[in-house]
Parts: sequence; C-alpha cells; structure tokens
Amino acid sequence: MVRTLDPAISDANPPNGSRTGRSTKRLGGRPLGPQLVRAQIEAVLSDFPVAAVKTGALGHADLIRAVAAALRGRGLPVVVDPVLLAKSGDALLDPGAVAVIRDELLPLAALITPNLPEAQTLFGPDIPGGLPLLLKGGHADGATVTDELRTPQVRLLLHAPRQATRHTHGTGCTLSAAITANLARGMSLPGAVRAAHTYVQSAIRSAPGLGAGHGPLNFRGQVEGPGLLPHAGSR
Repeated sequence: MVRTLDPAISDANPPNGSRTGRSTKRLGGRPLGPQLVRAQIEAVLSDFPVAAVKTGALGHADLIRAVAAALRGRGLPVVVDPVLLAKSGDALLDPGAVAVIRDELLPLAALITPNLPEAQTLFGPDIPGGLPLLLKGGHADGATVTDELRTPQVRLLLHAPRQATRHTHGTGCTLSAAITANLARGMSLPGAVRAAHTYVQSAIRSAPGLGAGHGPLNFRGQVEGPGLLPHAGSR
C-alpha cells in the first residue's frame, strides 16, 4: 500500500499495492501487478501537488522494486512502514522480500517506522545508527509503551500508558499516515511524530468497540494541540 498526501487537505490519494478482504479477525487479499501499481503512483504524482508519501504492506519483491522506482528522485519525504504481519497474524510480506525493502526502499526514507519484531527482522540485533527510525515499543512488556525517534540529529522518547483494549487494528498504519500528513503540512520530523503519537493515543482511547476481534480506532476523534487531527466536520 502507498499513500500520497496533498498538503492542502492532508488526505490520502491511495494508489494501493493490494486488494484485501478483511474483518476484525482476519485479513486476506492479493497484491496487484508491479506495472499497474507504478502506473498508479506516477498518475497521482503527475496530477496532484503531493507533498509526502507513505508506504505500507507491499507483499513481494517485484512490487517493492516498482514502488521504489516510481518514488526515486522525486525529492518527496517518504515514510516507510515496513509491514510484515497483520494484527491477526496473517503474513503481509514474502520472507524473501525483506532484503529488497532494506536495499531499495529504506534508502529513500525520511522515516522508517518498524515495531520491535519488524526491526529485528530487518536489521537483526544491531540496528544501524545512520537511519531515521521510529522504533515502536508496543510489543515490549510493561505498563508504559515507549516509542523512540532516532535519527543522526535527534533522539526523542515518547511514553504512553499501555491501554487495556483489543481495539488496536491499524495502530501502526495510522501512526505512520498521521506522521506523513503532518510532514505534508510542513511540520518538522520531531513535531510530526509527536503530534501523530498524541493523535493515535486519543484514537485508541476513543475506539468505537466494533467487531469480535481487533477492532478499529476512532480515526475521526479530536484531541487538543497542533498537527493532524481532522474532526467530524472537516470533510
């Protein structure tokens, strides 16, 4: 999945990398062809004033190469969410494609947003020091969840109490999309990450409680403070 953000509306114009069928308990689908996805991306970039891009679940190596080729040389901030597994446990990336993400997509990134298992898969025990990373701590133990923004220039720790809820479907995707929208609006990287973190915590707290599995967040909720937070009447 690839999202492009228009700074005027900070909404997603989605050239998707896959077609999915999903519920709160299960996710299935199939990736689209690389040529079609690249054509989608190039069509959107040629028609809209895109200011930032986010990638998500891309499925397989050829699709990752196509997305990287479409984005390379554009001068856009790219937020790479290296999605490996759905909340349901369903695999969203072929094992052989991990090296292609590392070699083709990560060099384009203004920010990479792995959770701890994804960071382990991508980098092993030694996480590179020169990459712009937001390490998401939700898989760690403890009553407090800590996300760490780590770049060559910045180190920022963001703490939040662990929320006792199963309604966390899409938390990582929502966080990376909110960061991307904030970057499209001209915020600095630390400011974009901090505002997005606040937004996601609010979206989890106010989740509507839908479904028998991992339900969705309240994407239209409202919190105080700057950054991305569309309210119910904003569209």
